[in-house]
Amino acid sequence: MLLDLPLILETRRNHALEHAAIHLLARKHPGKRMAGHSNPTGFFLLGDLTAQQIWESVTEAQTRLNSGESGLAIHPGCGTNLAATALLSATLAWFPLRGTKSTLWRLLLAPFALLFALVGFQLSKPLGPWLQKHITTEADLGSMQIVDVVPIRKGVHRVITKR
Repeated sequence: MLLDLPLILETRRNHALEHAAIHLLARKHPGKRMAGHSNPTGFFLLGDLTAQQIWESVTEAQTRLNSGESGLAIHPGCGTNLAATALLSATLAWFPLRGTKSTLWRLLLAPFALLFALVGFQLSKPLGPWLQKHITTEADLGSMQIVDVVPIRKGVHRVITKR
């Protein structure tokens, strides 16, 4: 399966670890803004945190994911949720407007487009977490090991992992 290809699978596992670490860091440091970006060899974590704080949370996140707390891999602030909302809303809003040639018809159909966009917005709420659970993250970390947490610059750290 495509999602199990090595580079994709490692990115999905790192994405899950990133989310779990951010969940734990947010609980320990309420109010701090954080973001992450995953790839096959780890992830970047953005936020006003120390390497030690990140190391402790990443190792705890790994332990908790490995013990079955797969819900930590799903995060409400994930870009997957944003993409699902934008794409579904925009696609549904386009339907009543497709094929219209005149500006007058577009104006008359605009309320329907807005209604369709709102339906897409509502449908995207469960879609984003579903996509995270089944497509963009993999809570089973396998034999993943955390190698290091490297400060890149103020507010940016690189978490390095390996299989």
